Order: sequence, then C-alpha cells, then structure tokens
Amino acid sequence: MALKTISQVAKHYDLSTRTLRYYEEIGLLPSRREEDYAYRLYDEKALQRLNHIVVLRKLRIPLKQIGEVLDQKDICAALQTFEDNIRLMDKEISALMTIRDFLSVLVKRINENLTLRVSTEILGDNFLFEIIETLSDQDQITDEENSMEALEKSNETLSTLKDVRIIHLPPLVVASSHYFGKNPEDNAMAMLNDFIRTTGLADIKSDLRIFGFNNPSEQDEDGNYGYEFWVTIPVDLQVTAPIVRKSFDGGLYGAHAIQMGNFHEWQWLYEWVKASEKYELDSREPLGMGGSLEEHLNPYAYYMLMEPDQAKFDQLDLLIPIVSK
Repeated sequence: MALKTISQVAKHYDLSTRTLRYYEEIGLLPSRREEDYAYRLYDEKALQRLNHIVVLRKLRIPLKQIGEVLDQKDICAALQTFEDNIRLMDKEISALMTIRDFLSVLVKRINENLTLRVSTEILGDNFLFEIIETLSDQDQITDEENSMEALEKSNETLSTLKDVRIIHLPPLVVASSHYFGKNPEDNAMAMLNDFIRTTGLADIKSDLRIFGFNNPSEQDEDGNYGYEFWVTIPVDLQVTAPIVRKSFDGGLYGAHAIQMGNFHEWQWLYEWVKASEKYELDSREPLGMGGSLEEHLNPYAYYMLMEPDQAKFDQLDLLIPIVSK
C-alpha cells in the first residue's frame, strides 16, 4: 500500500491536518518521514490505527483512554474502560430523563389549561407537590426520592465539566481600571472603554486582551463590592490616573468558555478542579477572586468592528489558577 500524505488522510477522514498533528504530539498516531520529503506520511498500519481512533471517538471515548485501549494487550483492561464509560453515560441518560419527565408534566399541565399563568400557577407552591405525585404514580421517581432532590442531582450530573482547556498565560503588562460601589462592572468598564478609545489602543495593539475579576468579591453592608478590569498594553504606552499600569506574572489555568450571564458555571469549574486527579487549585495574585480571572473574548471586534451602541461582550473564558499535583 502506498504511503498517504497528511493532506490525503485528512481529506479522507474529514479531519483537519491540525488534528492529525495533535494525535501525533500526544503519542496517539505515529507518522513517517521520508528522506528529502518534508511532510508527514502514513503507512497502512497507521491508517488502521486511525480507523480505530475514529470509531472510538464516535463512541465518545476520551483521547487519553483511546491510547490506553489501543496499546493494551490485555482485553480485560479495554473492557473495564468501556464499562466505565457506559456507567458514566447511564448517569447522564438518567439525569436527562429526570429533567425530561419534569418538563413533560409541565407541558401536560399547560395543555390542560392554556389560561394558567406561568409565574404563579404553573410554578407556584403546589407545583412541585403535583410533580412528585404524578411521577410517583408513574414509578418514574421512587417513593424514597424527593422530586426536587432528584432534579438537583440531575443538574449536578449534567453540570460536570469534561471539556476544560489547560492554558498558560504569559507575563503581561496591563492597564487596570477599578471601581468599588454599586454596579462596579459597568463603572469599571466605562473607565476602561474611555482609556482604550482615547489612546487608540485597539489600533496599535490588535491582539489586546481583556480580563476582569471581583476585587473585593465580598459585599459590604450596603451591597457595594469591587470589580477590576485589565487590558494588555504595549510596554511603552503612557498610562495616567485613574488607570493604573500593572505587571502580571501569568501562569497555568483551567479555562471554560461561557455565554455572558452564565456565571453559575464558576461553581462547575471549581468542582472540576476539586475532582481533578492531575491538577489542584493554586490561589495567587490577583487575590480578588483567589487568582481566578474572567477573560472577555473578541475585544478587537468590540472596539473596532462594532458600532458603540451595538458593542457588547457575549462570550467569556472563566480562568481558574491551577498547578500540577
């Protein structure tokens, strides 16, 4: 069989060449190099292994486990991996079915009386008791289980993060805006926006990055708290009050992307690091949130491509400081 180039293999399997290179970097898929030929080549054995990888990925087996399965000579080890994944999927299926059952009862109640008001009658005090009775009658929730506890447990199962990215932030020079009081995010952002627009920062630094964090997180008796924004700047850029120049050491972080407003997913990220076998929390500066940061994504588009009255940040990366165990 003739050797296949990385481009040929990528096209045949509908994979990117970047994916194939990553598989090689982690030791999952070897390639060959021929003398006087700069590109990766794949022989029949490698393509057979890639076939196996593709099948196992469709079965939602994680890459690390795929390598272990393919390299194990003991079939019992592979069997254990598959059984572990089945148990995990069973938990997720059960959680989804519980939520589906709740929604089915809700839809049934609305269909029975389309004049009901959602806030008071559909989701009123008696609603959960009716859910419990209905699902218990259908043997969907056992007598020993409480409906709300089942619902909360289902959400907990489905909220377990499995796609946390590991990134390393380099040392950075930043300009900081900080506000303590009511609506500190809005006030600190207004200060930062004014700085960026008056300095033309997006013009001179198109790769600018914006981070934010509570500082301090705790609210005082009047409900006031603080928020601080950072924007990366060139080393020689002049910064004047109320903006402050700061240096950031960078470091290792677990990253999880969210849509703006889904800040409850911070808890999911903290649960992820608590359960991690490889990483642990590494509280560090800035201490406002124990070193955790919120990176506001696509700032160039925000400042250069959108009209001011339309500009808004829609996506965030939640960044939690970690260190290898």
